[in-house]
Parts: sequence; C-alpha cells; structure tokens
Amino acid sequence: MNYTDYSGDAVGLLKRLIEVPSVSRSEDRAADVMEDALKEWGMACRREGNNVWVTDEAFDDGRPTLLLNAHIDTVKPVDSWTRNPFDPQVEGDRLYGLGSNDCGGGLVTLLQVFRIMAGRRRSYNMVYLASAEEEVSGASGISMVLPMLPRIDVAIVGEPTRMQPAVAEKGLMVLDVTARGKSGHAARGEGVNAIYEALDDLCWMRGYRFEKVSRFLGPTQMNVTVINAGTQHNVVPDRCTMVVDVRTNELYTNEEVYDIVRSHLKSDVTARSFRLHSSGISESHPLVRRCVELGLTPFGSPTLSDQALMPFDSLKIGPGDSARSHSADEYICLSEIEEAIDTYVRMLDGLDLGASDV
Repeated sequence: MNYTDYSGDAVGLLKRLIEVPSVSRSEDRAADVMEDALKEWGMACRREGNNVWVTDEAFDDGRPTLLLNAHIDTVKPVDSWTRNPFDPQVEGDRLYGLGSNDCGGGLVTLLQVFRIMAGRRRSYNMVYLASAEEEVSGASGISMVLPMLPRIDVAIVGEPTRMQPAVAEKGLMVLDVTARGKSGHAARGEGVNAIYEALDDLCWMRGYRFEKVSRFLGPTQMNVTVINAGTQHNVVPDRCTMVVDVRTNELYTNEEVYDIVRSHLKSDVTARSFRLHSSGISESHPLVRRCVELGLTPFGSPTLSDQALMPFDSLKIGPGDSARSHSADEYICLSEIEEAIDTYVRMLDGLDLGASDV
C-alpha cells in the first residue's frame, strides 16, 4: 500500500524535532513537540516529565498489549560536525540532523504506524511511548513511566537496525575495581605498590573467557578501560583504581558475572548498577516469526537500549543504521522512513500475539 501521506507527516515531525535541542535530561521542548503532534492528529495523550504516550481507543483488558517505543533524547553533538546539527537539511535522499538516525527515524515512523493500525481490526492493544533519557539510562525515562502504562506483553523498540530484527541485545555493567597497597618513599623501596598488587587481577581480566557463548551475541566481554594510580614520582602508590566495562550476553545476569569476577580478584570490586541486563526474545515469538516470514534476518545487537529496562519481551527493529549513531553529520534516508512504515505495517497487520510456542 501507499503510505506517502504518513511518510510526509513522519518527515515533517522529524524536522521539527531536529530543530529542538533534546540532549538527555533536557528534552522538555522535544516532548512539547511530540505532545503537540499527537494532539494535532486527534490523540488523547498523557505526559509524565518528558515522556509522552498514547493508548489506542479500542483498548481491551482481555487482549495482549503491544508497546511501540522510541526515545526523544540525543547525545551532545560532537565537535566534528560540518553542518548545523539543529538545522534539518535534505540533500537527495538524506535528511541530516542530530537525532535523525538515533532514533528520530524510529520515533516518527512508529507513531505513523500507530495511526495506521489504530484504524484497523486487531487482536491486540497498542501503546505508543516517546520516552526520555534513553542515552543515559536515566531514572526519569522509561523506568519511571512503565508503571503508569497498562500491562505490556511485548514491545517493538525503534532503534536503528536497518529494519532487521535484533532478537538479543547485550547488557552493560560497569565495575569499579580497587587494588590497595601501602605508601612509602620510592627512593628507599618502602611500602607496597598498589599498581603491582593490581597486576595479577589485570592479567586475569585480560585472559578470562566466560564459558557460555550466545548464538546471537557471542561471549560476554570484559574490558579494563580506565586505570588511575599515584600522586607523584617519588611516592609509592597505595591505591590503584580500575574501571571495567562488562557487556553481558543473555545467558548471564549481571549479578552472576559480578560474582564470578569478584571470586577471582583480590582487589575490591563494586558494581555501579545491575539494572542494565541483556535482553532477548524467543525465535518462536509471533513477532519474530512474522519478521522471518517477511524475509528479515534476526541478529544480535551489541549496543544498549531501553530494552535493558523492560521486564517483558521486546524486539529491536527500526530504520537507519547504528553505525551512524553518535557520529558527525548524522542522517537518515527518506527512503528508509518510507520502507520502515511499510515493513512495520506488514509485521503488525493480522498479527496474533497469542500464537507463541513458548
């Protein structure tokens, strides 16, 4: 079918969003734009903080509920932009602007899909949510608003995946590791050097391989990314701190990985948070099966999204390319927006969310 009018509405809304700076925790003006757009299209929306959502008018407690979600916040523009990141410019098939790809394309296309599907017979409910603070996994984003929504059975998250279904996503855990020694004068060889105390732990973290390997995400990965020690050249350091970036697959919880690491290190280990777990959805889920029927290819995504905060099944699929995210001169293709609306509708039209084998 031809969704030209909806594609035009999507592009128009995306341009309005690009014009409004919406760095994480400062998305109020972008939330205003979304709220105004929903009202313009005759939808009774709700807002909490900078999160805006709408529930379909035919909502029935006896049916499963599908959440359509994407975020309105962006990262800060990097210094290497060669154009104004807040000036939406169309050149050929490309629409340039901060947040156009991550994830303005998914945000505006899922809204148009909500509009289209709201007028069709369905065996499931829909909720559309434009959420805040995704880029920082903030407390005033989706985790705050989920308790205010109806019970959700499954979500489509509109992050840029080239409209291929990400059926698994790596989680994130940041560890602070501290090796302790005893200060002393370097000239006299006094004290216990905390850097040397850390060496065995560093070698273990470099060489350790987690046993469970995911089909879609591969192994859980652990990288020491920051080290700090010492105050001046002639003082033996009594403290060496390390920051460890851990990317978990869906076969481990963050707590399990934390226990493994802590059991092997002699240094003190503290997790900043356990909340950003890996996520996955069964290949037998009706949404995944529908994607495969349409010729789409399931894969595992290494990048984190609000899926980590969703206590229900979720599938990440959206227009654009993750490689363009957080980069200078970010863009999305107009043809990608058109394709996304068509693909989403074909995914959802006639979908039976009760037809799972799990």
